[in-house]
Amino acid sequence: MSEAARYVRIMDTTLRDGEQTQGVSFSPDEKVNLAKTLLEQVCVDRIEVASARVSSGEASAVSQIVAWAEERNLAERVEILGFVDGGRSVDWIAGAGGRVINLLAKGSEKHCRGQLGKTLEQHLADVRETVAHAQARGLAVNLYLEDWSNGYRDNPDYVFGLVEGLADTGIGHYMLPDTLGVMTPERVFAAVSDMVQRFPGLQFDFHPHNDYGLATANVLAAAQAGAAAVHCTINCLGERAGNASLAEVAVNLRDQLGVEIGIDESHLARASELVEYFSGKRIADNAPIVGADVFTQTAGIHADGDKKGSLYHSRLSPERFARRRKYALGKLAGKASLAKNLERLDIELSEENQRKVLQRVVELGDSKKTITTEDLPFIIAEVLESKDYDHVELLACNLSSSLGLDSTASIKVRVGEQAHTAVGSGNGGYDAFTSALAKVVKKQGLVLPQLTDFEVRIPKGGRTDALTECSITWQTDEGELRTRGVHANQVFAAVGATVRMLNILMHRRLVEPKEATSASASTSGPELEPMRVAAS
Repeated sequence: MSEAARYVRIMDTTLRDGEQTQGVSFSPDEKVNLAKTLLEQVCVDRIEVASARVSSGEASAVSQIVAWAEERNLAERVEILGFVDGGRSVDWIAGAGGRVINLLAKGSEKHCRGQLGKTLEQHLADVRETVAHAQARGLAVNLYLEDWSNGYRDNPDYVFGLVEGLADTGIGHYMLPDTLGVMTPERVFAAVSDMVQRFPGLQFDFHPHNDYGLATANVLAAAQAGAAAVHCTINCLGERAGNASLAEVAVNLRDQLGVEIGIDESHLARASELVEYFSGKRIADNAPIVGADVFTQTAGIHADGDKKGSLYHSRLSPERFARRRKYALGKLAGKASLAKNLERLDIELSEENQRKVLQRVVELGDSKKTITTEDLPFIIAEVLESKDYDHVELLACNLSSSLGLDSTASIKVRVGEQAHTAVGSGNGGYDAFTSALAKVVKKQGLVLPQLTDFEVRIPKGGRTDALTECSITWQTDEGELRTRGVHANQVFAAVGATVRMLNILMHRRLVEPKEATSASASTSGPELEPMRVAAS
């Protein structure tokens, strides 16, 4: 096998180093589920799941993860951080069922003398004693050289002496951390190359931090220098600026260096979502690979190029990651952007009507409004003054909120040709509205779907009468549905988004089965006129 095609292992430490993110603490059940996702679906080579002696909950999580992994012959790929502490970490890990200890030693003379008050020889003796104890308890041992990046820079002889003094102990991986994230790719390449060449019989891992935003680049440099494995976390979780992103590391190793890795890319986005949910830390919409907008083309010229020959595609195709390409609608949209979205919705419009709709899309985009594919039928309806998507209309709504009392809502809603009234109460105006609306839709044999996300945005620098945009994500039987409403009153913006959602569900229930029947009877049908909803 050539050097370019060699295999590089990936160790994910989301469940250990990732928990050093401010405000992040995974429960045992969350750790177990993430461990299963990482090993079985994402297919990382190794995972680091805990630090020894932290808590009884941590011990429970380790035990559950290892028990599950043993049933699938994966227990050797589950690792736990331990310390040179007279054997207490070793006993904790062995007692929890662990098979591998990642032992933390001092990789710089400054740390060795400053924190431990010991010489290299004294520290070596302690480390060797701990390694021997771990091996006697049946544990495989890897070794972290904490602060290695500074230790190599300040006194490389200390680093070499530490490794030489342990080379005969049977340690599996010598892990080289850039603990404070201070290295550049050039320094990483030179230092890792030196370690690999100086100790050809040993395996070295590189463990980056992202303080200068260089973690992924440093990983590539380490891999080029001959590192056997590299470390990362999902969504860059980690102390301070975090670690290297698993998604970024995986695709760069594969695409830029051409090395072999075991990652199943189709599960990266799902793993990212799980970590977002469990950690409470959201990623940016433009985060590479897993961000919400990274496969969205905004400029009309790009959509036109894609339509005429995929001119703006790259190796980072969304299909690799079980995602799909989108074409944004806004002030930069062109005919091709609109055409791509109409195609996705299976809506046909005449060229004249497309021109009118595009003009309205640009106007809305110029006023800073966010436009999605799901919004498009309503924009079309507004432009063409169609009566479609008019299954549900809010005719009247009165909301009342008082300090110390439940809010109340009184509504009048038209469903089809019949008007209904209802009253509801709740913890706030919107909760009261949904309480009343649920009574109306129940008569239609429907249940309001579960609300999974709710966002309210007001443009920066907006006035007190500025428009408010409310975006709500719903979990329906056909997957997630996201709807928006715009209003100067944020409660009525949410009301508008809710009425839009209900119209879409009613449309699916009442209209789409008829369209499917019609389509099967004829290869070409009349132009589909869009649905319309009127939301107060």
